[in-house]
Amino acid sequence: MGIEIERKFLVVGDAWRQAPATAFVQGYLNRDKLRTVRVRIVEDAAWLTVKGASAGATRAEFEYAIPLADARELLALCDGPLVRKRRRVVVHAGATWEIDEFEGDNAGLVVAEIELGSEDEAFEPPPWLGAEVTHDPRYFNSNLAASPCSTWSDRPNV
Repeated sequence: MGIEIERKFLVVGDAWRQAPATAFVQGYLNRDKLRTVRVRIVEDAAWLTVKGASAGATRAEFEYAIPLADARELLALCDGPLVRKRRRVVVHAGATWEIDEFEGDNAGLVVAEIELGSEDEAFEPPPWLGAEVTHDPRYFNSNLAASPCSTWSDRPNV
C-alpha cells in the first residue's frame, strides 16, 4: 500500500521565491472525507491519484501516470472548481519542501509541505515556515476547491 506522511505549514516572507515555479492544475472526481480522487496536470504530464482518509499526518496514497488527453477530459468531469497553483521545490537542511502558491479564489495563500518517513521525524524548520495547518482540513487541496480561502471569515493573512 502507498502511504503518504505529510506535514503542512503556512509560509511567511519571500526567501523561498528564488526557486523556479511550475504550474499545476488539478480537479477532484471525488472529494469525500474518507477518500479523494484527483486528476492533476503538470506541464505535459498527468496523474490520477487516490488518497484515503487522514489519520494524523498519514494517509493511503496511490498515484498513476495517465495520458494527458485523458486528464484534460477528466478535468471537465471534476466536482467543483479546479485548483490552480504554482509549485516551488526548496531543499533546506537536507529536507525537500514543496511550496504551493495558489491562484484564483485561493490567491495569496502559500502553503509548504514536507513528506516524512514517520510522523515524529525531526526536521529543521526553514526561516520562512509559519503556522502548522496539517490538521486543519480547510487546507486540503480538495477542500480549497469547494471552499476557497477567499470565502473564509477567518482568512489567514495572505
